[in-house]
Amino acid sequence: MQFVDVGREKVMRVNATLVVNSKGGSGKTTITTNLASYFATQDIPTTVMDYDPQGSSLHWLRARTCPGARIYGANAAPQRGGRIRSVEMHVPADTQQLIIDAPAGVSGLLLQEMLNRADRIIIPVAPSAIDIHATANFIRDLLLVGRIRARNIQLAVVANRVRSSMPVYQPLERFLNSLGLPFLTRISDSDAYVKAAEAGIGIFEMDPSAAAAECAQFMPIIEWVGSQRDPAASGDGKVIDLASRRWTERTPGLSSIGFRS
Repeated sequence: MQFVDVGREKVMRVNATLVVNSKGGSGKTTITTNLASYFATQDIPTTVMDYDPQGSSLHWLRARTCPGARIYGANAAPQRGGRIRSVEMHVPADTQQLIIDAPAGVSGLLLQEMLNRADRIIIPVAPSAIDIHATANFIRDLLLVGRIRARNIQLAVVANRVRSSMPVYQPLERFLNSLGLPFLTRISDSDAYVKAAEAGIGIFEMDPSAAAAECAQFMPIIEWVGSQRDPAASGDGKVIDLASRRWTERTPGLSSIGFRS
């Protein structure tokens, strides 16, 4: 939670986290819903804004019957039919945490609209060479967007749906380290996430004995999203000045991933 001084008063400022990857199947909705459910367990007013036409996050919200803080849903999918998108996108004034679920393949004006809202970006990536290659290219394209630097939007990557038999993240980690971007955690490919989603809850709302390991893996994401954002900090490794960067295979880690030219 952040505060902005307005005269003598301190006005609460929403903390907006965009969960995005151009590659489908990276687990964006899993990150979105479990972030939102954690904040709900802390009685923090939270809104999930779903840009995906499939509406998976909103479907999860409709399935929620558990007590506690309500999570508000905002439908930001591209307008179709007789919908009034500006009304369905409304975010309540008391929202403190806004979690934005992006669709696969997002680009252009729709991506710019999301970036205009975001303070932080989480990029989940699945454990395959194809997914890692696509994610590396997406990060490159994202960092070249001027709005990322101008607004000091912070980025981090999460390894999602990890199986012990597929430890293939080393090239991606080297690439992220070369840019100073944090690799937050590895989230296991666990049935706990499936069971929680079907019940309209998150892993933090399950019996502790049923999801203790999953909650421990997820906590670095919670801590990163909940940490104070310093608007003046540009050299902390979260935001990259690309003026001096050369996007070539001479950069450490890129040759292992196989960047497109």
